[in-house]
Order: sequence, then C-alpha cells, then structure tokens
Amino acid sequence: MTKAASAAAKDLAVAGITGVQLAWADNNGIPRSRVVPIAGLADAAARGVGATALFAVFDTHDEITFAHPDLGTPSGDIRVVPVLERLRRLSRQPSLAWAPGRQITADGRPWPYCQRTVLQRQVETAKARGFTLKAGYELEFAVAPAGSPDIVSAPGHPGPAYSPHGLLELDEFVAALLHDFDANGLPLNQLHAEYGPAQLELSLRATDPLSAADDQLLARQTIHAAARAHGLKVSFAPVISEGAVGNGWHLHTSLWRGDRNLLAGVPDSEGAGYLAGLLRDLPALTAITAPSVPSTMRLRPGFFASAYGFWGVENREAPLRYVPATELLGESNANVELKPSDASANPYLALAAVLAAGVAGMVDGLRLPEPIAADPGTWTEEQRAARGVVRLPSTPAEQDAALVASPRIREVLGEELLGAFRAVRKADLDWAAEREPDEIVAAHLWRY
Repeated sequence: MTKAASAAAKDLAVAGITGVQLAWADNNGIPRSRVVPIAGLADAAARGVGATALFAVFDTHDEITFAHPDLGTPSGDIRVVPVLERLRRLSRQPSLAWAPGRQITADGRPWPYCQRTVLQRQVETAKARGFTLKAGYELEFAVAPAGSPDIVSAPGHPGPAYSPHGLLELDEFVAALLHDFDANGLPLNQLHAEYGPAQLELSLRATDPLSAADDQLLARQTIHAAARAHGLKVSFAPVISEGAVGNGWHLHTSLWRGDRNLLAGVPDSEGAGYLAGLLRDLPALTAITAPSVPSTMRLRPGFFASAYGFWGVENREAPLRYVPATELLGESNANVELKPSDASANPYLALAAVLAAGVAGMVDGLRLPEPIAADPGTWTEEQRAARGVVRLPSTPAEQDAALVASPRIREVLGEELLGAFRAVRKADLDWAAEREPDEIVAAHLWRY
C-alpha cells in the first residue's frame, strides 16, 4: 500500500497536484475532510490522518452531543485512511486530488462508527449469499447567485420546469458540470432542469455500492466547485422553502446473481422478495435515508416525495417506484427507485440499510402485495386501510420509533453506531423544537 501510494504521489506531484482531500460523510450526510500535502500521501495511506472520534456525534449544526455514552467525553482519536483505488484528480480544483476516507481506530483496528465499513460488511454478507447490488443516485439541487441568502428570492434560473430555456441562464455552468464529471471519472446518464425553483437534476450511472456512495460524495464536491467557478452556489437541502418542492436524492438499486438481474420480471420473478423486504422495512429505512428534520417536512402527499408506504410500477408518488425491463432497454434496466432519500442521509449507511433490508426479504421469502398505480394520498382512510397502505413516519420521533423497531436495520448499524446516530438525531430535534419552520429551513439550506 505504501509503495502504491508513493508512486501515486509522484505522478500527482508531476501533474501539479499539491494536496489530497480525504473525504467522508458524517451521520448527518454532511461531508467532512482532511487535506494532506502530496508528500504525505504515502504516510497517510500507511497510518492514516488523525481526527477526533467525536465526528460520529456531530449534529447538523456542528454542535457535539455527548448523549451517547461510548463517546461521552472530548477524549479519543481515530485515523482516516485514504482509499487509494478511488483516488481522483479534481478538474475544477487543479491543485487537489480527492479520495474517500475510511475510519479506523488509533491502533489500526476497525472502528464501529465507520459508515463505509458498515456498507462494506453488508456487501460481503450479500456476496456470501450469492447476491451483488448495483446502485446509482439521482441528485436534485437548486442554484442561486453566490451572494444570495436563499433560492426563492434569487433563483439561479427562471424555468420553466424541464425547459431548455431555463438552462440558458446556466449554460456555462452546465457545460462545466458535463466537463468536470467526465474529468473526475463520474459517468452521467443525463442532466436537466427539474420541477422545483431553480432546480437541476443529474443522474449518476449505476455501479457497485461502495463506488456509488463514493461517487455521491465526489459528485457533491464536483458540483460545488463548478458552481463557485461560475459565481453560483447550490443547495442540496431537502427543503429550500416551506412550501416549495424539495430536493430528493433518489436511490436506484438492482439485485443480481452473477450476470442475471433478479428484478427483471417483478412481481413474478425471484427479485420480488427484494422489493418486499424494502417495503417491510420502509419506515425504518426512511430514518436512515431521509433522517433530518427538513426531510420529514419534504415527505408530503402530492409532491412526488412519498408520504405513504407502498410500491408501484413507474408510479412517481410511490416511495418504491419499480422501473421494469423493456424490449428497448433490456433486462439490465430493471431497478427500484427509493424516493424518500435526500442529501442529509449518509450515502454509505443508506445503501447498507437498503441492501440488508432487500436481501432479508429474499432470504425470508417475502411476497409482494399488488402494485398501486394511484396516489393513496387522494384516498379515504378506509380505502388506504383496505390496501394496507399506512403513512410513513412524518416526524423525527416516529422515524426513531420505526428504526428501533426494526431488528434488521438495527443489526446493520450495530449498537455503537446506532447509539451515536440516534443521539445526533435527538440533538437535531432538540435544536428544532424551539424554532419556526422558516428558520429550520434556512439553517439547513447550505449545509450539504
């Protein structure tokens, strides 16, 4: 490892790189980082870079909660180690390279609070059962001039939604994104003006789970850097104003055995158990994939954000939107989109929980109910009850109860990380308790 790091450092130094940014995401989905000089990359690869263990109990507002007993004092240090096979030069930051970081203890042992390690463990567990997962993110974000305090008063483009006219206002920025994503090794499927105020969406090509989570972090860095270079800033926040459409980071996954996509042909195929597993644990999953206070403000009926627990075929109001194979696209196209997911989710934990819940559904032989093509938010309570459709958790307290009630999702995190995660969520909830919705939205607007 040290030899490979030394060789990489020499090549990067010749190319004018002076430092490497080591990035990870905390339990609020917020990227954190250390930058090491290029000459220190080999040492970082061998011994890591020091960081406080308390990053596991940072809340969204950079306050530290000591409510989790195992991290109840300011003492303790960890090491952040670069994942060298994911090392990338940053197109828009020409003096820097980038690599995701994994967190270990000061004596080199696995650290139970490392979210990337949690995902790696789930990948290995699934592999032992004969399954692999492909995953890809759709990222929604809103654009504003760099000096703007919000999006609504100074939108980065005027719309209309999905129109090329709106993108004319951002032509140079869009061109920079296309260039930088390619240069940074992030294959895109597409980019367009979305439905919300000054909103864009781009989708990343599906890949293995660890790479998908790494790519999500690198995509965020790439977008922020391109925006800065063009006098703009972007908001990935779940809600940009109390009444506006929010930003979802929809998570597309498919389950494979060898070269066969098990989701092709659902509900008649073997992969129906995967969807059924996601449906069973959906309330607990939202506690991981949409965990912030603004997340619950976004999950409203009628906003394509998913308020009720059900699945549907190409139903954009469904939290589990099944995308079938077609004769044109082939069986590899079949996947399921998880819509109650946003930037406040740690991408590694989100994918780990999704993978575990889906595989558990396969192992338990769960059966899918009939798909729903309508919006249950327009139904009566009696109609929803007849189809077994219930409201997903609409408050942080309800999310926490659902998380605690799921033995499968609890096991994914492990008791140490579960305790830290819940402590952070409680700290965020306590912060929001005495604040009005508009203040809550404003405080999260530029955090991600």
